[in-house]
Amino acid sequence: MLALRYLLITGGLGMILAAVSILGYDLYRELMYRRALATPGEGPLPPLPQWRWRTSLALALLAWGPILLAFSIVVVPSGTAGVRVSQTSGTLPGTLYPGVHFVTPLIEDVALFDTRDQVFTTGVAEDGKTAAAGVSAKSELLNVQAKEGLTLGLAITVRYRLDARRLDYIQSNLPRPVEKEIVPPVVASVWRELIPNYTVRDVFSAKREEVRQRAAGMITQKLAADGIVVKEVMLRDIQLPEEYAKGLETLLVKEQENDRMSVETELKQKQVRIAELEAEATKVQQIKQAEGEAQVHVLQAKGESDAMQYTLPLKEKQIQQSKLEAEARKEATIQNAEAAAQAKVIDSKAETERRKLLAEAEADRIRVTAAADAERMQSEAVILKQNPLLINKIVAERLSDKLQIMMVPADGKFFFANDVLRSMNVANQSSQTEPQEEQPK
Repeated sequence: MLALRYLLITGGLGMILAAVSILGYDLYRELMYRRALATPGEGPLPPLPQWRWRTSLALALLAWGPILLAFSIVVVPSGTAGVRVSQTSGTLPGTLYPGVHFVTPLIEDVALFDTRDQVFTTGVAEDGKTAAAGVSAKSELLNVQAKEGLTLGLAITVRYRLDARRLDYIQSNLPRPVEKEIVPPVVASVWRELIPNYTVRDVFSAKREEVRQRAAGMITQKLAADGIVVKEVMLRDIQLPEEYAKGLETLLVKEQENDRMSVETELKQKQVRIAELEAEATKVQQIKQAEGEAQVHVLQAKGESDAMQYTLPLKEKQIQQSKLEAEARKEATIQNAEAAAQAKVIDSKAETERRKLLAEAEADRIRVTAAADAERMQSEAVILKQNPLLINKIVAERLSDKLQIMMVPADGKFFFANDVLRSMNVANQSSQTEPQEEQPK
């Protein structure tokens, strides 16, 4: 619809421009004709121009049609609402909601109002900025007096919106803009009327929520009469007088200390009570334990008495069994001793046989060794007889690591060989006599 409205306005203005252009062209022709009359002989005279007044007037009158039609179209944007204001009848009842509406052009106008939620804030906002740019936070606080006469600084936020159904009343009776002319005075008057009924302590801590709820109710009631819907009233912060804040802080510290001591006293009492209960429980436990032990001893004595009736026959059987086991061990010991004696006899016989066999083996070895030595010496004697010079070589080899001086007669040639041969003959004779002695045996 906005495009249609702008198109109609453009068409109307175009028609007016066309009418003006026609009159301008006719004026140009009139000037050219008069110039030609003023300078005769330069050329043929142009035709006499005719002024087209009717055509221009018709275009101008027709141009008002689309213009008036365009002015009758009103578009209410989203988030706003409007009321019709007549030049003859004043504010007309009814609300124009977002969309396209038709009004009487040149007689009626549309006053627009923002119907979205708005916020009125005093003091420092939540983002750290003041409610109004360039104004200190202290001056923006709402100053009220408590019951004691002390001045408090309140940081308040009121969330509200205009009632779209009562915009005609707002337009007719309330000053504009409403968010500056109506809301701040009403909010301030309510808080200044309510706070003097409470002490600083009540407002700050004890009845803070009650004060906020009462203020919200009064603000909602007063602004509702003017067509303003209050959604929420928030008491964000309270600035106490400096001296009172220090005194309150000291009082709170003392109250906290008192509460702490009360809690500690109660805790001590509970600890004493717990100790008493534990002592009683220990006493009862010991009594029950003693009774239980006594009953256990009685039951044990009864059990032992009953068990003795069955234990005596069992003991007698155990004694008999022990005697039989002792006799069995005695017989086993005797048999083991006899077996050990027989084993020792067998071992001694075996040892005797072994020694006899060893002696015989040793004698055979000695005889074999002696026979071998005799044969070797005989062969050596034969060799020495054949080569007497070997005696000196053998003596030199055996005496190479020692030096001995021997005294021999000058004519005692081969004296050492003669002694060796003589000893070998004696050994051979003795070895031959031993077998002859063993044969008679």
